[in-house]
Amino acid sequence: MEEPAVREELGSVEGQRILDLGCGDGAFGRAMLAAECRSYSGIDSSARMVEAAQRTLRGTLGTVTRDHIERFSAPPNSFDVIVSRLALHYIADLRGVLTACRECLAPDGRVLFTVVHPVITSHEVHPSSPTELRTSWVVDDYFEQGPRERSWLGGKVVWHHRTVEEQVLALRTAGFTLTALRECAPRRERFDGDESEFARRQRVPLFLLLAGAVAQR
Repeated sequence: MEEPAVREELGSVEGQRILDLGCGDGAFGRAMLAAECRSYSGIDSSARMVEAAQRTLRGTLGTVTRDHIERFSAPPNSFDVIVSRLALHYIADLRGVLTACRECLAPDGRVLFTVVHPVITSHEVHPSSPTELRTSWVVDDYFEQGPRERSWLGGKVVWHHRTVEEQVLALRTAGFTLTALRECAPRRERFDGDESEFARRQRVPLFLLLAGAVAQR
């Protein structure tokens, strides 16, 4: 659901310098290099993910660095596109990260990021069986922004809940013009004929995508 929206909003990346914040296993980087981007650089704070990304990108010109997203910086005009997929809801200072993105982009550069949708980061948590598929979501304290502990993939994580409004404002405050806001709606053809799962995924948004272009001064 998230990937098709990202690829559509990115469009052609031919000849562009891409930075990927929270690059994970590097699969997206390999896809971008196959799409003939000029260069690909990934950043991830996990040693395990960096090792996986280095294996994925072996034999390509892609590079990966272990670092925290909050601490990254680069000289002006270092990149044409900065992407972050499902990583920035782990970051407390979204505005700071987006400002750092703005400072190292080309004058006509752009940023695109996806996060877990605020409906999900704010939903009221109820105990349930680990194997039970969730069929309802109750939004609670939506306008109370900040860290919330959640169970995720068998462990505990901290997601930083932000309203849609706050994320748009963060993008604009950092010096970008909003160019896209999408909720990554499910598409029937992506579910291999599983109509029940398609219907379940239509009930609530899972992802939020925002994109911006460097604001002209």
